[in-house]
Amino acid sequence: MYVEQIDTQLGPITVYANDEGVYSVKFGAFERVQKPNVVTHTARFELSAYFEGSLRQFTVPLDFGDAGSFQKRVWRILNQIPFGETRSYKEIAIALGDENAVRAVGNANGKNPIPIIIPCHRVIGSDKSLTGYASGIEMKRKLLSLENPKEYAYQNSLF
Repeated sequence: MYVEQIDTQLGPITVYANDEGVYSVKFGAFERVQKPNVVTHTARFELSAYFEGSLRQFTVPLDFGDAGSFQKRVWRILNQIPFGETRSYKEIAIALGDENAVRAVGNANGKNPIPIIIPCHRVIGSDKSLTGYASGIEMKRKLLSLENPKEYAYQNSLF
């Protein structure tokens, strides 16, 4: 296991990888000892560039491990959602070929172990509501506002 922590304007993010790719991204600082490798360095560089606004598509290798084939299919579609855009759970289900798979898409989205890099924050309700994000709706809004501030303006405080 290789681990590297990245400090961002949204707080620390911890990246976990093996020799094949990133297998987990977590909001927060979890490991006292950093043990980086080339994959975590690439993830750190790309995440830093993402938060600075200069990266729109991640290229760091990913390792989905033993995730089910449906989950992997959903995550691959999530990776196709362009920076600054969103898709509804229903649109993802339709892209999978089964418009009735909305709940299954939501479930797979919620099990995404590599948030930000696999942009599950870009999936919203059909009514454009910000629904279901493992790290909370406010974090989802902050990520969307980084990508599309006109549509998802985030205001920390009125005063």
